[in-house]
Amino acid sequence: MKASPVFLATMYFLIGIGFMYLALQSADETIWNAATIIFTVIAALNIGVAIRMMARYYAKKLNDNKKE
Repeated sequence: MKASPVFLATMYFLIGIGFMYLALQSADETIWNAATIIFTVIAALNIGVAIRMMARYYAKKLNDNKKE
């Protein structure tokens, strides 16, 4: 059984939100520490993957509807 792209995109987005929360929690006095930067980069990548997956899903769905 294959997972839906919408489900996977939602999971990536939620994981990105989780990493943003961790980044906010690790920023004590300044945001320029290694943990905060690493968590922020991982969050940005996860949210970017979620956006790309949703865009491809809707583009494919639109293309399939045009063919029929």
